[in-house]
Amino acid sequence: MKASQVKRLSNIYRRKVDPQVVISLELTKYISSLSREIGRQIGILVDRRGRMAAVIVGDRHEIVIPRLSDYRVFPGRLRGLRCIHTHLDDEVLTQDDLTDLAILRLDLMGIINVSDDGLPTNIHLAHLIPPHASNPTWVILPPVSPFSLDIECETLISSVEREILNYYEASGEVKGKKRAILISVTNESRSVAEESLTELGELALTADIEPFKAMIMRPRTNYSNYFVGKGQIKKILLEAMANDVDSLIFNQELTPVQARTLTDFTDLIIIDRTQLILDIFGKRAKSRDGKTKVELAQLKYAITRLSAKDDALSRIRGGIGLRGPGETKMEIGRRRIKERIARLEKELKTMAKGRSLRKRGRLKSDIPLISIVGYTNAGKSTLLNLLTGSDSLAEDKLFATLDPLSRHKVLPGGREVIISDTVGFIRDLPKDLLDAFRSTLEELHDADLLIHLVDVSNRNHAKHIETIADILSELGLRDIPSITVLNKSDMLGEEELEAMSKRYSAIPISAKTKYNIEGLLNLVVSKI
Repeated sequence: MKASQVKRLSNIYRRKVDPQVVISLELTKYISSLSREIGRQIGILVDRRGRMAAVIVGDRHEIVIPRLSDYRVFPGRLRGLRCIHTHLDDEVLTQDDLTDLAILRLDLMGIINVSDDGLPTNIHLAHLIPPHASNPTWVILPPVSPFSLDIECETLISSVEREILNYYEASGEVKGKKRAILISVTNESRSVAEESLTELGELALTADIEPFKAMIMRPRTNYSNYFVGKGQIKKILLEAMANDVDSLIFNQELTPVQARTLTDFTDLIIIDRTQLILDIFGKRAKSRDGKTKVELAQLKYAITRLSAKDDALSRIRGGIGLRGPGETKMEIGRRRIKERIARLEKELKTMAKGRSLRKRGRLKSDIPLISIVGYTNAGKSTLLNLLTGSDSLAEDKLFATLDPLSRHKVLPGGREVIISDTVGFIRDLPKDLLDAFRSTLEELHDADLLIHLVDVSNRNHAKHIETIADILSELGLRDIPSITVLNKSDMLGEEELEAMSKRYSAIPISAKTKYNIEGLLNLVVSKI
């Protein structure tokens, strides 16, 4: 581009626009002439005060709107920017124009048709309307002449935004309602992918997010930036807008680059599986030990996603992935996060000394330790309450218990034991989280007996058993005596239950109805 053309572009940037006018006639002629001269589309972004936010030079067929992170939007609000750009071919607003309008939540999108001699002909405008599943989320206005640009633009934008805000307030969006599209990008078989997405939906519900739709996508190539193709992401975002969806939850962990690219591309909440699990742990940890471990895992996850100008983490409305302990520490900078991690690790070592002292006291008393392990939501807390008469929290949610509990129990025959409940496991448990809880899980090495509790009513129980076996093996616990216990057996028929008991060499029980609890206790006595 010639120096004179660059200078003319700089002149465009310095000009102001009357807020009530879409774009002045003089400026329309100016960018039309220059656009035809250089053979490229030229666009401008104008804020509501008429100040120029950016001048964009594209190619002959399109412009690429730059990152707009300084212009954040909230539910019911527009971004406060209008985009006007030239079209060198005789065409109206394209699908890409309208998609950018919707995804970026611009005040207005407009295009100027440029004639062969560089003069503006018609101007086509579109604005958003409240979303509706069966209709587009925008309205295309009749074309206007460059000589009729005073359409009371500011008044129109205020009216549109007020209408959208009223819609969101009525639908509950502004009050914190969350709705998500679940996305899995995988080469696994459909049955395996569906099982994993079902579990992701349960995790979302535990985090108080309503799953709207689940999508399984097959990666045709390596999309290093958007995780899936940019065109596919645009389709998903349009569907999200039309159905009051404010979150995209990915079943796989996003790389730092993918997380930044997606959060720059849309104002929807972008969450991956790891963030979702961290969020649940952040809400459920109650003890000092549990809170410290969760915060440590959150910080280790966050530090890889921080850069000098990165604001991807601050996009997370409601704190998904960063909620609970540590939620105010995610944006304090890499150096201070490292300092915080060092302090937390020191605190955990101090707590470990306290556990070591308690362990010595138990060993001196020669009281056997029985640990209940299993997949999350298998019923471990319910069984602990039933066996020991305690009242620990037992909910039909994933990760209802994070803080290990130990209770005394006198077995039939008078033998005293300690029964402990542990944090539930799940497939693809985040590595940082597993590492943070490793000190707690390593206490299982002191167990004299493991009760492997299985929710036999869950259709994925076989996969759960396999997951637990893999984790126990990773922790070096396979040599500790164990009992496989099929919980919730009251929900199965007798023949099916008998077949499963033989297949897994297991004992069936129901912690809810107390079925066969005496049989379980007698088996524990024989093992101890």
